[in-house]
Amino acid sequence: MIWIWIAFVCFVLLMLALDLGVFHRHSHIVSMKEALGWSLVWVLLGVSFSAFVYHGYENHWMGMGSSIDSVDGQENNGMSATVKYLTGYVLEKSLSVDNIFVIAMVFSFFAVPSIYQHRVLFWGVLGALVLRGVIILVGAKLIAEFNWILYLFGAFLIVTGMKMLVMKTEDTDPSQNIVVRLFRRLWPVTARFHGEHFLVRAGSTASLEHEYPGAEVVPDEVVQRTRPGMLMLTPLGLAIIMVETTDVIFAVDSIPAIFAITADPFLVFTSNVFAILGLRSLYFALAGMIDKFRFLKVSLALVLFLIGVKMLTVHWLKPFFGEYFNFYVLGVVLGVLAAGVILSVIMGQPAESKDAKPNDA
Repeated sequence: MIWIWIAFVCFVLLMLALDLGVFHRHSHIVSMKEALGWSLVWVLLGVSFSAFVYHGYENHWMGMGSSIDSVDGQENNGMSATVKYLTGYVLEKSLSVDNIFVIAMVFSFFAVPSIYQHRVLFWGVLGALVLRGVIILVGAKLIAEFNWILYLFGAFLIVTGMKMLVMKTEDTDPSQNIVVRLFRRLWPVTARFHGEHFLVRAGSTASLEHEYPGAEVVPDEVVQRTRPGMLMLTPLGLAIIMVETTDVIFAVDSIPAIFAITADPFLVFTSNVFAILGLRSLYFALAGMIDKFRFLKVSLALVLFLIGVKMLTVHWLKPFFGEYFNFYVLGVVLGVLAAGVILSVIMGQPAESKDAKPNDA
């Protein structure tokens, strides 16, 4: 089984290397056509991978499907593993849409030029994959040892879903984020962008004056904390820090959701990876029109709530619905998300949103 993990990680690294080293070697503004094209590529890759999951678990390649899934107490065959993988993929893909709201807000706050946004998202996604991998492995180990943790996850998802219904993301001020405030207090930050660099070396006090045009003197706290040759964060560096910490917060919400479907680490990790890999192109495709789907956030909150209820009642519901229980769960998730999109299209934007000035994120 370890060789399957190694092969998959190498495949992901190869795709990322092709992405940044070949297709996006030079920074450029990602067009809607390019974003939609890449979104389709990542979706096709994610869905196609289910064929590998089916044959791998059906034929027990290198021990795949040979252990008991802690969620339902059964070994995964080809069909059950495929349904669980696809359900997890749809869950993570849909919940990542909420992440787009926050990313757009971060880019708007730091005024990140469109030409550099792909670079921030690339390294943000790479860091997210590593962090999620650690969280998934730890979570799978805990569930295998202490199955009652699933009930805590279920209760957490119900609370998170209810909180999402009342939480207004657009009212959040990134400047008040504890991580941003901490970095600005402990590390000097440039006032200007320096191309696509996240860090730059400080020069003399005279060169610092270039960072604060229009000011009679450079702020004392900057001079006191900055020595010639010292590394300074750029606004682009702060933006990627915000994107990374935001993903950790969202991972705490979304990963327990997929553990309601399966505790198999490989299924959880691969479905997460394919969902996250398409986040960058999905951002560029949806960021400009995300406000048009006014009921999508309600759908996401309802999905979290339903998955939480499923975790708490699985022992009573599974005998009633039988072996196709997870297939029904997948259908409900897709139905709720589709209802949110369709209702948004039919109802349109609220009057106040139509009158508001569009956000140039």
